Amino acid sequence: MTLHTPKSILKTLGGESIRDAAELRARLVPELRRLLDEGHEEAQAKLQESQNGFICARYLCERMDELVRIVHDAVVQHLYPAANPSAGERLAVVATGGYGRGTLAPGSDVDLLFLLPYKQTAWSESVVEAMLYVFWDLKLKVGHATRSVEECLREAHADMTIRTSLLEARFLFGDRELFDNLEKRFDQEIVATSAAEFVDAKLKERDARVTKAGASRYLVEPNVKDGKGGLRDLNTLFWIAKYVYRVKEPKELVKARLFTQAEFNLFSRCEEFLWRVRCHMHFATGRAEERLTFDLQRTIAERIGFAPRGGLSAVERFMKAYFLIAKDVGDLTAIVCAELEARQTKRRPMLDRMFGRFRRRSGGALVSEGFIIDNNRLNVENEEAFERDPVNLIRLFWLADRRNLAIHPDATRLATRSLRLIGHNLRTDPEANKLFLEIITSKNAPEVVLRRMNEAGVLGRFVPDFGRIVAMMQFNMYHHYTVDEHLIRSVGVLTEIEAGQLGSEHPLANQIFPSIRNRRALYVAVFLHDIAKGRPEDHSEAGAVIARKLGPRFGLTEAETETVAWLVEHHLLMSNTAQSRDLSDPATIKSFAEVVQTMERLKLLLVLTIADIKAVGPGTWTGWKGQLLRNLYQETEVILGGGAVDLARSERVRLAQERLRSELPDWTDAEFEAFAARHTPGYWLKTDETRRAKQARLLREAEKGGRTVTTAYETDQFRGVTELTILSPDHPRLLAIVTGACAAAGGNIVDAQIFTTTDGMALDTIVLSRAFDRDEDELRRAERVAKAIERALKGEVKIADLVDGKRPAKERSKAFHVPPEVNIDNSLSSRQTVIEISGLDRPGLLYDLTTALGKLNLNIASAHIVTFGEKAVDVFYVTDLTGTKITHAGRQATITRTLLEVFKAEESEPLHRRSA
Repeated sequence: MTLHTPKSILKTLGGESIRDAAELRARLVPELRRLLDEGHEEAQAKLQESQNGFICARYLCERMDELVRIVHDAVVQHLYPAANPSAGERLAVVATGGYGRGTLAPGSDVDLLFLLPYKQTAWSESVVEAMLYVFWDLKLKVGHATRSVEECLREAHADMTIRTSLLEARFLFGDRELFDNLEKRFDQEIVATSAAEFVDAKLKERDARVTKAGASRYLVEPNVKDGKGGLRDLNTLFWIAKYVYRVKEPKELVKARLFTQAEFNLFSRCEEFLWRVRCHMHFATGRAEERLTFDLQRTIAERIGFAPRGGLSAVERFMKAYFLIAKDVGDLTAIVCAELEARQTKRRPMLDRMFGRFRRRSGGALVSEGFIIDNNRLNVENEEAFERDPVNLIRLFWLADRRNLAIHPDATRLATRSLRLIGHNLRTDPEANKLFLEIITSKNAPEVVLRRMNEAGVLGRFVPDFGRIVAMMQFNMYHHYTVDEHLIRSVGVLTEIEAGQLGSEHPLANQIFPSIRNRRALYVAVFLHDIAKGRPEDHSEAGAVIARKLGPRFGLTEAETETVAWLVEHHLLMSNTAQSRDLSDPATIKSFAEVVQTMERLKLLLVLTIADIKAVGPGTWTGWKGQLLRNLYQETEVILGGGAVDLARSERVRLAQERLRSELPDWTDAEFEAFAARHTPGYWLKTDETRRAKQARLLREAEKGGRTVTTAYETDQFRGVTELTILSPDHPRLLAIVTGACAAAGGNIVDAQIFTTTDGMALDTIVLSRAFDRDEDELRRAERVAKAIERALKGEVKIADLVDGKRPAKERSKAFHVPPEVNIDNSLSSRQTVIEISGLDRPGLLYDLTTALGKLNLNIASAHIVTFGEKAVDVFYVTDLTGTKITHAGRQATITRTLLEVFKAEESEPLHRRSA
């Protein structure tokens, strides 16, 4: 490729005079645009060929250096020549910030400092202004400042961002003496006297940035630039080292004894990989995109050249590589930042967020054989501590937990360097396993300690099965964290429950925890429940096999090991049953109870399920899920306690009617008997007392007002849901109309309870997930959804048109593929056929499914809607028009084929969000 060169571009301007700045830009900008475009094409070709981020970033920076010089020379030669410049007609053009580091991504900002002498003239202002107009015409994102040396120093004193920018200043061209003066005075007057202040500010800035971008480096849509473990962490590390140790280049970090040569090599590998990913992202999107979204992950994996292997897809392998790099970045920055913090600010760090009170110890005090207190951190006594006794690699973290101490960065670094000591002998050592089990089951801060072990590399080496899932992501929208981070967070949630925290979120779990006998088994099961993710076989079954292997090694009894294996194998059972089955159906409870068998297992499974769901990510746990789990627990408790949920149905109906009668003292006996006669036994058995009373009043008011279609709504902040009650003449497409109206109005349905009165009226309860925190906002939304339903039921709007208006644009590609599946089961309910449908979620899906079921002449008794990120799992309890199950094989095949067609008809549609 023949690139435009500075000489060729300046030559095109010719020797003749140019009248004004507008003419200069008109002639110069098109040539520069071609230079930029050619440079980007060449940079992208180099990136694809070399797969080296530095080569691309440095090449782009070199091309930008050329462009800035061309603009300057053109302006000075043709607009503001200075044949005999005065002392005030001097100018140094300086690259600052990221540009000053000598690397640019395709969409990066260009930060420039126009450095002027103390005594300025109109010439310099005119030159700078003319240059900026050219940059702006080129649509470059230019951050610029025009200052004298004195102004730079004054601003740097007052503003840490400007100080950081000047720290990376790079001379481009112009008056070298001006730049040298700035560099010398900046070093002597600011850097030399404010190291502690700078370190403190940069560490606080990093904390704030990471919190904003996402506190965990294991978020599955990471920010490559500003996220934890991203490029900015490496920048921060170098800024601090450069400021404190006055180094010029990253390789000098070894000379400063902050890094060993091996650690610096790791630093360089991390930086190159992150630059590679970032440049690919900018090229792929055509903009400065810094978040590695699901849409981008598959594209970048392909551009870099990852392929499927070992049970992982190409994108999962790429993301595992990314998270391992992010982990390495975290390790490097944590070691250096913590060490510098200790040297500069002398703060007293504490290990645990909850148990922060610990008596201050003098430095160097021996706390255990081989370990000392060093500046209020746990440290090794000498560098032979792990060589002398490899068990100390586990004891280090055990002591940190027991003494509630942060671990000194020197100890963490030595542990990472000593991973070769963790082999078969240490893994089978009874003392090491005893200490490890005590870490997992600690009442102090097991989450914090396990994370420290993981970051040091000790956890994955000591438990190789855990090592397999370190940095492993699951390519879906449901899980917010990598598998290892999810398991560690699960242990943290379990600790919170045992400590009695957040009782308002899970009151039953807090209540029953003290009565749990198998506490150790529960903690180990939570730690292991996803240990087999990423394997070809079912991860629950494979996890149970691993649990049976690890239990005895950790020191669990045979009974404890079997409990752990059972919990791991069935860790999804309670969640799936609660969310996708009809809990008012006796067959559901019987089937669940047959698997659980004992009250102890029921307690363990409830607590494990809560810990698992809450550790998935922010917003995954809701009060509605908690209520469903409590309902399942309480119904199962009846059977396991010797009761029978399907006995004496007539007696239960009678008691329900008596309780409702007492709630309606203003009703006459005749009114109540007429109301009771309108409902089937199923209504009395399935609805709770509060809902029955409200619905009785709703029906009475509608009847008095002569309304055949009416709605009511209320919100429940604790459960995180809003309930809509709908009264309407029954007909086969009723639920389809309701779901369509909800979709059009932005209502996300999570459950539906459907009844038909003996006189042909439908009385349905639709449960929507809550959208707003404030009740008044949520009630306004509920009113909007309710009105949309009423209008649709009255035929005032065409529901299909409303739903179509909410569908996503077909031309947008979707990131996920979820093969659709339909399962028809007659064993899960004694009265209805259960149809479970799963597939890729999309707006209007529930409307399309209920419409299809209506056309198949199926009566829907209840619907249970679950969304796992991009995957929808919708379960319908149905009968045919005669009220019987669907048993004929041909009829079942027709149902399956019709429902699968719903997904095929829309398989080109992208996923935005769940609307119905």
